[in-house]
Amino acid sequence: MPANEPVITLERFNESHIEGITALYNEPAVTRQVLQMPFQSTEVWRKRLACDDERSVKLMAMHQGAVIGSIGLEQFSRIRRSHAGSFGMGVATAWQGKGVGSMLLAAALDIADNWMNLHRVELSVYADNEAAIGLYRKFGFETEGLFRGYAVRDGVFVDTLSMARLRRTPRVG
Repeated sequence: MPANEPVITLERFNESHIEGITALYNEPAVTRQVLQMPFQSTEVWRKRLACDDERSVKLMAMHQGAVIGSIGLEQFSRIRRSHAGSFGMGVATAWQGKGVGSMLLAAALDIADNWMNLHRVELSVYADNEAAIGLYRKFGFETEGLFRGYAVRDGVFVDTLSMARLRRTPRVG
């Protein structure tokens, strides 16, 4: 890595990240692109931390001790859907377009494929979030549908895309 490249590390979400993740998702440009409500308290994130289990992995992208991005991957608990999971992610505005999203998504998909044995990973994304859609396509996600008027953003109903990536499992024998 060149000397001028920032060192970004990934960590599993823990108590020390609560203030940082609260600040990340309270950043107006980030809140606008995810399904979180603005002005969340640290208690919201503390409660989410308490729900930690093997079917849920939350990773933080860190730079010099600061949270600059996050991804949460969750395997579905219903037995007939346990081959699938979904994720949500956010990257601080100052770090968007600098590889943080790719780093987070690569790590989450490695866990999905090699540790959780997920065949299908799903997501929803605002239909006008071209940067995120491009990232997801880079990792093999395909659009499966359009949800019209799916969520309220800035007082207007907006569409989302349903996207998924199916892992091709090698045939044995």
